[in-house]
Amino acid sequence: MTLREHTSHEFEAELTTVRRRILEMGRHVDEVLESSGEALRKHDSELGKRIILGDQQTNSMELEIDRLCLEILARRQAVAGDLRLLTSALKVVVDLERIGDLGVNIAERVVELGSESPLAFYEDLLRMMTTAREMLKEALAALENQDVGRASRVIDKDEVVDAYYTQIFNDVLNRMREDPDNIFRATRVQAISRYIERVGDHAVNVAERVIFIVTGNDIRHLSRMQRSDLS
Repeated sequence: MTLREHTSHEFEAELTTVRRRILEMGRHVDEVLESSGEALRKHDSELGKRIILGDQQTNSMELEIDRLCLEILARRQAVAGDLRLLTSALKVVVDLERIGDLGVNIAERVVELGSESPLAFYEDLLRMMTTAREMLKEALAALENQDVGRASRVIDKDEVVDAYYTQIFNDVLNRMREDPDNIFRATRVQAISRYIERVGDHAVNVAERVIFIVTGNDIRHLSRMQRSDLS
């Protein structure tokens, strides 16, 4: 094996490590969301507190991936797709870290709600959470498999999460108008729905970075029609 070939193999191994670490972080923040949903469903304040205390793990994973990417960029002359992967990884981990934070935010609202009796539309929140988690999982699968079509479907699915948010927001307003005693619970529910809506937005960001990594097209500010023209 020549020195050039050896260096090439080392570089590919480093890129593989970056991809693996991102996927590990993605699975971790999805577990945070799953636990937050479980805490909401069961009105489990103790689980909510454990989620809050565990936030440091997400932050540590972000810092480790940042360090790894910056070290590779400093030592290697990455070009084209490899450069897009490394620069995008630095942005993807920010989205994943924010998703982890949003899971913690949900847990904080669960703790505030404590043993309060649930409002009728908690089930809508849980369905919304399921959809947002599906988007995250699909975005990560698109990253793992370099699948532009899968990434595009994640972006399109954001409309479903937005529709849930609008429905829950309107329900919250109606509940508060009907009975001022609902205000405390309703505002917490509205906050949770907003957090979940933001999870969907961050999943979209990840999907958009996948498309950039694979194709070189930055679609972040394009309309749906303009995105279709690129496919």
